[in-house]
Amino acid sequence: MLQFFSKYKFFAVVLFVLSAIIISIIYSILKPNRTLPVYEPDMVNTELVDTTVQYIRKYHKISDFRLTNQNGKEVTQQDYKDKIYVADFFFTTCQTICPIMTGHMKEIQERVLDDDEVLLLSHSVTPKIDSVARLKKYAIEKGVNDEKWNLVTGDKKQIYDLARKSYLAAKSDGDGGPYDMVHTENFILVDKQKRIRGFYDGTNSEDIDQLIEDITVLKKEDK
Repeated sequence: MLQFFSKYKFFAVVLFVLSAIIISIIYSILKPNRTLPVYEPDMVNTELVDTTVQYIRKYHKISDFRLTNQNGKEVTQQDYKDKIYVADFFFTTCQTICPIMTGHMKEIQERVLDDDEVLLLSHSVTPKIDSVARLKKYAIEKGVNDEKWNLVTGDKKQIYDLARKSYLAAKSDGDGGPYDMVHTENFILVDKQKRIRGFYDGTNSEDIDQLIEDITVLKKEDK
């Protein structure tokens, strides 16, 4: 009996290896590719969504915008056409979560620096304070690459509408005027069709790693 197994030991090993390879190939073929959800307003915490869009269940997209960046250049949706981008809301005088968020945006910038398909967009929630000159100073201090990352200011109502009606990422304040808002730590991942595909805690390193991984998923989806 031992001589029999010894004689066919080589063939048994080969058969085992081939079986493992075949099973692995079949698993790879049958395993579905991971996809990201498309976020609609009715899927998001109502505190972050304007009441006028909370009922929307499909076809939600980021609205067109016209803002001004740290170089005084007009920035519109056209600048982000056919791009995946990460958006957030901040203000330059914030001393709490903003420095952490900006640091993580800088990390994302470095990790996608050579990727022409990915851009960044940070909106000031205090546009009257955050002038072009102030944004430029902040951009230089934080290491913003102008080709990759826009810090934008502009009309307060437009930014309010973008935050709460498009990106679904800011709480309404209401104490200082109709368009006051409280920005959150959310980073928002937007696909090339202007749809929201993910929300991430901009103060959490693990979420940043997940965001980078999800960008890769989106790029595979486009192909």
